[in-house]
Amino acid sequence: MILGGDIGGTKVLLGIEDPENPDRLLQERRYVCAEFTDFDAILDTYFRDSGVAPPTIRRSCLALAGPVADDGRHAKLTNLPWTIDGDALAQRFGMPSPRLVNDFVAAAMGAVTSAAAQRVTLQAGTPLGLAPCVVVGAGTGLGMALALPHESGWRIVPSEGGHLAFAPSDEEQVRLWRFLAARHRRVTWERVVSGPGLAAIYEFISGQRLAPEVVAQRALDGRDGQAQRALDLFLAAYGAYAGDMAMTCLARGGVFLAGGIAAKILPALQRSDFLKTFGDKAEHAHLLAEMPLHVAIDPSLGLKGALRLA
Repeated sequence: MILGGDIGGTKVLLGIEDPENPDRLLQERRYVCAEFTDFDAILDTYFRDSGVAPPTIRRSCLALAGPVADDGRHAKLTNLPWTIDGDALAQRFGMPSPRLVNDFVAAAMGAVTSAAAQRVTLQAGTPLGLAPCVVVGAGTGLGMALALPHESGWRIVPSEGGHLAFAPSDEEQVRLWRFLAARHRRVTWERVVSGPGLAAIYEFISGQRLAPEVVAQRALDGRDGQAQRALDLFLAAYGAYAGDMAMTCLARGGVFLAGGIAAKILPALQRSDFLKTFGDKAEHAHLLAEMPLHVAIDPSLGLKGALRLA
Protein backbone atom coordinates (compact mmCIF):
# COMPACT_ATOMS: atom_id res chain seq x y z
CA MET A 1 0.00 0.00 0.00
CA ILE A 2 0.96 3.67 -0.46
CA LEU A 3 0.36 6.17 2.36
CA GLY A 4 -0.22 9.87 1.77
CA GLY A 5 -0.68 12.76 4.15
CA ASP A 6 -1.58 16.45 3.96
CA ILE A 7 -0.50 18.14 7.20
CA GLY A 8 -1.62 21.70 7.84
CA GLY A 9 -1.66 23.98 10.83
CA THR A 10 -5.20 23.03 11.83
CA LYS A 11 -5.98 19.67 10.26
CA VAL A 12 -4.37 16.52 8.89
CA LEU A 13 -5.70 14.37 6.05
CA LEU A 14 -4.37 10.82 5.70
CA GLY A 15 -5.24 8.12 3.19
CA ILE A 16 -3.90 5.10 1.38
CA GLU A 17 -3.90 3.89 -2.18
CA ASP A 18 -3.62 0.45 -3.70
CA PRO A 19 -0.92 0.62 -6.42
CA GLU A 20 -3.06 -1.64 -8.61
CA ASN A 21 -5.95 0.84 -8.46
CA PRO A 22 -4.29 4.28 -8.19
CA ASP A 23 -7.45 6.32 -8.83
CA ARG A 24 -9.18 5.05 -5.72
CA LEU A 25 -8.50 6.74 -2.38
CA LEU A 26 -8.96 4.35 0.57
CA GLN A 27 -9.33 4.87 4.32
CA GLU A 28 -9.31 8.67 4.15
CA ARG A 29 -9.38 10.20 7.62
CA ARG A 30 -9.36 13.79 8.90
CA TYR A 31 -7.86 14.79 12.25
CA VAL A 32 -7.83 18.11 14.12
CA CYS A 33 -4.28 19.05 15.10
CA ALA A 34 -5.32 20.72 18.37
CA GLU A 35 -6.53 17.35 19.68
CA PHE A 36 -3.04 15.78 19.49
CA THR A 37 0.35 16.49 21.03
CA ASP A 38 2.34 15.67 17.88
CA PHE A 39 2.09 14.07 14.45
CA ASP A 40 3.24 10.67 15.75
CA ALA A 41 0.07 10.48 17.84
CA ILE A 42 -2.08 11.27 14.80
CA LEU A 43 -0.39 8.59 12.70
CA ASP A 44 -0.77 6.05 15.50
CA THR A 45 -4.49 6.90 15.74
CA TYR A 46 -4.86 6.62 11.98
CA PHE A 47 -3.42 3.11 11.87
CA ARG A 48 -5.78 2.04 14.67
CA ASP A 49 -8.84 3.74 13.13
CA SER A 50 -8.25 2.42 9.62
CA GLY A 51 -7.06 -1.05 10.50
CA VAL A 52 -4.09 -0.57 8.19
CA ALA A 53 -0.99 -2.41 9.42
CA PRO A 54 2.12 -0.20 9.12
CA PRO A 55 4.28 -3.03 7.69
CA THR A 56 1.94 -3.16 4.65
CA ILE A 57 3.02 0.37 3.71
CA ARG A 58 5.66 0.19 0.99
CA ARG A 59 5.93 3.87 0.03
CA SER A 60 4.68 7.08 1.62
CA CYS A 61 4.78 10.84 1.24
CA LEU A 62 3.77 13.47 3.78
CA ALA A 63 3.07 17.01 2.56
CA LEU A 64 3.29 19.65 5.25
CA ALA A 65 2.87 23.37 5.73
CA GLY A 66 6.45 24.29 6.53
CA PRO A 67 10.06 24.11 5.40
CA VAL A 68 11.54 20.71 4.55
CA ALA A 69 15.24 19.95 5.00
CA ASP A 70 17.32 19.40 1.89
CA ASP A 71 17.45 15.66 2.57
CA GLY A 72 13.64 15.38 2.45
CA ARG A 73 13.62 13.50 5.77
CA HIS A 74 13.13 16.25 8.37
CA ALA A 75 10.67 19.13 8.56
CA LYS A 76 9.16 21.68 10.90
CA LEU A 77 5.61 22.97 10.68
CA THR A 78 5.31 26.73 10.42
CA ASN A 79 2.20 27.19 12.56
CA LEU A 80 2.64 24.35 15.06
CA PRO A 81 5.49 23.47 17.44
CA TRP A 82 5.89 20.12 15.67
CA THR A 83 8.87 18.60 13.94
CA ILE A 84 8.58 15.52 11.74
CA ASP A 85 11.45 13.08 11.44
CA GLY A 86 10.90 10.55 8.66
CA ASP A 87 13.52 8.11 9.94
CA ALA A 88 12.05 8.21 13.45
CA LEU A 89 8.57 7.50 12.06
CA ALA A 90 9.95 4.58 10.08
CA GLN A 91 11.61 3.11 13.14
CA ARG A 92 8.58 3.55 15.38
CA PHE A 93 5.99 2.13 12.98
CA GLY A 94 8.06 -0.42 11.10
CA MET A 95 7.62 1.05 7.63
CA PRO A 96 9.94 2.72 5.09
CA SER A 97 10.91 6.30 5.82
CA PRO A 98 8.35 8.66 4.25
CA ARG A 99 9.26 11.31 1.74
CA LEU A 100 8.56 14.80 3.13
CA VAL A 101 7.56 17.67 0.83
CA ASN A 102 6.12 21.15 1.19
CA ASP A 103 2.34 21.16 1.02
CA PHE A 104 2.21 23.29 -2.13
CA VAL A 105 4.40 20.81 -3.99
CA ALA A 106 1.75 18.18 -3.29
CA ALA A 107 -1.05 20.58 -4.23
CA ALA A 108 0.69 21.27 -7.54
CA MET A 109 1.03 17.55 -8.28
CA GLY A 110 -2.61 17.03 -7.34
CA ALA A 111 -3.70 19.85 -9.63
CA VAL A 112 -1.90 18.76 -12.79
CA THR A 113 -2.94 15.11 -12.34
CA SER A 114 -6.55 15.88 -11.37
CA ALA A 115 -9.46 14.44 -13.32
CA ALA A 116 -11.43 16.71 -15.64
CA ALA A 117 -14.42 16.46 -13.28
CA GLN A 118 -12.31 18.05 -10.54
CA ARG A 119 -11.48 21.14 -12.60
CA VAL A 120 -13.42 24.19 -13.71
CA THR A 121 -12.00 25.63 -16.93
CA LEU A 122 -11.92 29.41 -17.19
CA GLN A 123 -10.11 29.43 -20.55
CA ALA A 124 -9.65 26.45 -22.86
CA GLY A 125 -6.59 27.82 -24.66
CA THR A 126 -4.55 25.59 -26.96
CA PRO A 127 -2.50 23.26 -24.77
CA LEU A 128 0.81 21.78 -25.88
CA GLY A 129 1.47 18.23 -24.68
CA LEU A 130 4.89 18.48 -23.01
CA ALA A 131 4.91 22.21 -22.28
CA PRO A 132 5.37 23.45 -18.70
CA CYS A 133 2.44 24.09 -16.40
CA VAL A 134 2.32 26.63 -13.60
CA VAL A 135 0.29 26.20 -10.41
CA VAL A 136 -0.56 29.18 -8.23
CA GLY A 137 -2.61 29.13 -5.08
CA ALA A 138 -3.86 31.82 -2.72
CA GLY A 139 -4.73 30.59 0.76
CA THR A 140 -3.12 31.42 4.07
CA GLY A 141 -0.15 32.41 1.90
CA LEU A 142 0.53 32.49 -1.84
CA GLY A 143 2.10 29.42 -3.39
CA MET A 144 3.62 28.98 -6.83
CA ALA A 145 5.25 25.95 -8.45
CA LEU A 146 6.22 24.76 -11.90
CA ALA A 147 5.09 21.37 -13.14
CA LEU A 148 7.28 19.91 -15.87
CA PRO A 149 5.83 16.93 -17.74
CA HIS A 150 7.81 14.09 -19.21
CA GLU A 151 6.92 10.73 -20.72
CA SER A 152 6.79 8.90 -17.38
CA GLY A 153 5.20 11.52 -15.14
CA TRP A 154 5.76 14.96 -13.67
CA ARG A 155 8.55 16.89 -12.00
CA ILE A 156 7.35 19.56 -9.57
CA VAL A 157 9.72 22.50 -9.09
CA PRO A 158 8.90 24.51 -5.94
CA SER A 159 9.47 28.25 -5.72
CA GLU A 160 9.00 31.31 -3.54
CA GLY A 161 7.13 33.10 -6.32
CA GLY A 162 4.58 34.48 -3.87
CA HIS A 163 7.27 36.68 -2.38
CA LEU A 164 8.05 38.62 -5.55
CA ALA A 165 7.41 42.37 -5.32
CA PHE A 166 3.81 43.42 -5.88
CA ALA A 167 3.37 45.43 -9.11
CA PRO A 168 0.35 47.78 -8.95
CA SER A 169 -1.43 48.21 -12.28
CA ASP A 170 -3.69 51.24 -11.66
CA GLU A 171 -4.06 54.22 -9.32
CA GLU A 172 -6.12 52.33 -6.75
CA GLN A 173 -3.52 49.58 -6.55
CA VAL A 174 -0.80 52.24 -6.18
CA ARG A 175 -2.70 53.59 -3.17
CA LEU A 176 -3.01 50.03 -1.83
CA TRP A 177 0.76 49.59 -2.26
CA ARG A 178 1.37 52.76 -0.23
CA PHE A 179 -1.02 51.55 2.48
CA LEU A 180 0.84 48.23 2.74
CA ALA A 181 4.29 49.79 2.41
CA ALA A 182 3.61 51.90 5.49
CA ARG A 183 3.05 48.68 7.43
CA HIS A 184 5.60 46.29 5.91
CA ARG A 185 9.22 46.73 4.95
CA ARG A 186 8.52 45.21 1.53
CA VAL A 187 5.21 44.72 -0.30
CA THR A 188 5.05 41.31 -1.94
CA TRP A 189 2.29 39.67 -3.96
CA GLU A 190 1.48 37.53 -0.91
CA ARG A 191 0.61 40.71 1.02
CA VAL A 192 -2.19 41.23 -1.53
CA VAL A 193 -3.13 37.83 -2.99
CA SER A 194 -3.83 35.67 0.07
CA GLY A 195 -6.36 35.39 2.88
CA PRO A 196 -4.53 38.02 4.96
CA GLY A 197 -4.20 40.04 1.75
CA LEU A 198 -7.98 40.11 1.27
CA ALA A 199 -8.38 41.26 4.88
CA ALA A 200 -5.77 44.00 4.28
CA ILE A 201 -7.55 45.16 1.12
CA TYR A 202 -10.82 45.41 3.02
CA GLU A 203 -9.11 47.43 5.75
CA PHE A 204 -7.58 49.68 3.07
CA ILE A 205 -11.04 50.32 1.61
CA SER A 206 -13.18 50.47 4.75
CA GLY A 207 -10.84 51.22 7.63
CA GLN A 208 -12.18 48.13 9.41
CA ARG A 209 -10.41 44.89 10.24
CA LEU A 210 -12.31 41.68 9.51
CA ALA A 211 -11.25 38.07 9.05
CA PRO A 212 -10.79 37.21 5.35
CA GLU A 213 -13.52 34.55 5.43
CA VAL A 214 -15.96 37.16 6.77
CA VAL A 215 -15.00 39.60 4.02
CA ALA A 216 -15.46 36.91 1.36
CA GLN A 217 -18.84 35.82 2.72
CA ARG A 218 -20.11 39.40 2.91
CA ALA A 219 -19.03 39.96 -0.67
CA LEU A 220 -20.68 36.75 -1.87
CA ASP A 221 -23.89 37.59 0.02
CA GLY A 222 -24.02 40.98 -1.65
CA ARG A 223 -24.75 42.75 1.64
CA ASP A 224 -21.54 44.77 1.93
CA GLY A 225 -20.51 46.97 -0.99
CA GLN A 226 -17.07 47.57 0.48
CA ALA A 227 -16.49 43.83 0.79
CA GLN A 228 -17.52 43.38 -2.84
CA ARG A 229 -15.11 46.11 -3.87
CA ALA A 230 -12.33 44.46 -1.83
CA LEU A 231 -12.98 41.07 -3.42
CA ASP A 232 -13.04 42.62 -6.90
CA LEU A 233 -9.66 44.29 -6.27
CA PHE A 234 -8.28 41.05 -4.84
CA LEU A 235 -9.37 39.02 -7.88
CA ALA A 236 -8.03 41.60 -10.34
CA ALA A 237 -4.63 41.38 -8.61
CA TYR A 238 -4.84 37.57 -8.49
CA GLY A 239 -5.45 37.40 -12.23
CA ALA A 240 -2.55 39.74 -12.98
CA TYR A 241 -0.23 37.68 -10.77
CA ALA A 242 -1.30 34.36 -12.35
CA GLY A 243 -0.70 35.81 -15.82
CA ASP A 244 2.74 37.09 -14.87
CA MET A 245 3.73 33.70 -13.45
CA ALA A 246 2.41 31.97 -16.57
CA MET A 247 4.63 34.17 -18.73
CA THR A 248 7.75 33.31 -16.72
CA CYS A 249 7.75 29.76 -18.07
CA LEU A 250 5.45 30.02 -21.13
CA ALA A 251 2.93 27.73 -19.44
CA ARG A 252 1.35 26.33 -22.61
CA GLY A 253 0.60 23.13 -20.72
CA GLY A 254 -1.83 25.03 -18.53
CA VAL A 255 -2.25 27.31 -15.55
CA PHE A 256 -3.92 25.91 -12.44
CA LEU A 257 -5.38 27.72 -9.43
CA ALA A 258 -4.95 25.35 -6.52
CA GLY A 259 -5.18 27.37 -3.30
CA GLY A 260 -8.02 27.17 -0.82
CA ILE A 261 -9.61 30.47 -1.87
CA ALA A 262 -10.38 30.05 -5.58
CA ALA A 263 -12.71 27.07 -5.24
CA LYS A 264 -14.61 28.70 -2.36
CA ILE A 265 -15.34 31.92 -4.26
CA LEU A 266 -15.67 30.35 -7.71
CA PRO A 267 -18.92 32.15 -8.74
CA ALA A 268 -17.39 35.54 -7.88
CA LEU A 269 -14.15 34.59 -9.66
CA GLN A 270 -16.03 33.66 -12.82
CA ARG A 271 -17.87 37.01 -12.81
CA SER A 272 -14.80 39.09 -11.98
CA ASP A 273 -12.01 40.69 -14.00
CA PHE A 274 -9.69 37.79 -13.19
CA LEU A 275 -9.51 36.50 -16.76
CA LYS A 276 -9.20 40.05 -18.13
CA THR A 277 -6.20 40.92 -15.95
CA PHE A 278 -4.71 37.46 -16.49
CA GLY A 279 -4.43 38.21 -20.21
CA ASP A 280 -3.79 41.95 -20.04
CA LYS A 281 -0.11 41.77 -21.04
CA ALA A 282 0.09 44.40 -23.79
CA GLU A 283 1.97 43.04 -26.83
CA HIS A 284 2.22 39.61 -25.16
CA ALA A 285 -1.54 39.16 -24.66
CA HIS A 286 -1.71 36.63 -27.48
CA LEU A 287 0.59 34.30 -25.49
CA LEU A 288 -1.77 34.26 -22.52
CA ALA A 289 -4.79 33.59 -24.75
CA GLU A 290 -3.22 30.27 -25.78
CA MET A 291 -2.76 29.04 -22.20
CA PRO A 292 -5.44 26.80 -20.65
CA LEU A 293 -6.61 28.14 -17.28
CA HIS A 294 -8.27 25.88 -14.71
CA VAL A 295 -9.47 26.01 -11.12
CA ALA A 296 -8.75 22.81 -9.16
CA ILE A 297 -11.74 22.10 -6.91
CA ASP A 298 -10.90 18.73 -5.31
CA PRO A 299 -10.88 19.16 -1.49
CA SER A 300 -8.41 16.23 -1.25
CA LEU A 301 -6.01 17.81 -3.75
CA GLY A 302 -2.98 17.86 -1.42
CA LEU A 303 -3.53 14.31 -0.19
CA LYS A 304 -3.88 12.94 -3.71
CA GLY A 305 -0.81 14.89 -4.79
CA ALA A 306 1.18 13.37 -1.93
CA LEU A 307 0.09 9.89 -3.04
CA ARG A 308 1.22 10.64 -6.61
CA LEU A 309 4.59 11.84 -5.29
CA ALA A 310 4.96 8.68 -3.23
